[in-house]
Parts: sequence; structure tokens; C-alpha cells
Amino acid sequence: MKAALDAAPRRATTILVAYRGAAWRKRRFHEVWRETFAAARITEDLHFHDLRGTAVTMLAEAGCTVPEIATITGHSQAHAQKILDRYLARTRSLAESAIAKLDDHRRNRTGLQTGLQTA
Repeated sequence: MKAALDAAPRRATTILVAYRGAAWRKRRFHEVWRETFAAARITEDLHFHDLRGTAVTMLAEAGCTVPEIATITGHSQAHAQKILDRYLARTRSLAESAIAKLDDHRRNRTGLQTGLQTA
């Protein structure tokens, strides 16, 4: 995303701007959000702020610290931590990582026990 934003022409200090360079108003954003949902045939009750929460989780999975995450998403550190406490443990990649670590641990223990028995 950074590469795309860096390559985009700079016409304003904000990202979402009207054709004259003014920032989008809240109403316009909601209109586009609804239109996009309808076009994508999304039926779930999702909101724009759900994307921020998802970003918090994805940034944590990428190894970012809570202060880094809060800086990027605009949440307070406490709120970013609350999001992580609620959703991070439920991510598939973390579950797979935990299972892989458990498997590695079991293999290493078995190898260690085998090595001790043959010594």
C-alpha cells in the first residue's frame, strides 16, 4: 500500500479527496461504502471501523508492537491492546504457528530423549 500511495499523484494532504481536491465528507464516504457493499454483494453487517480492527490484528501478526500499531491506526495503546486481546488469539495464522511450535517442541523432546538413551 505504501508503494501505491507513494506513486499516487499528490493533489491534497488527505487520501480520499473529491475531484477538486477537498477531503470527502462523512456522508459521501458512507454513500460510497454502501455502493461498494452492494456491488460486492456483501451481506454481513460490516462497518468501516471493522477494517481498523482487522488492521490492528494484521499488524500484530506481522510483528508490530502495540505502540507501533496505535500510531498507524490512530487507536490509543489501551484500545489497540483490547482489540488484540479479543481477536488476535482467534486468527488462523497464530493458531497454525502455535501448533507448529508444539510439534517442533515434541520432536525436539523426542530427539533429546532418544539421544540420552543411546549415549
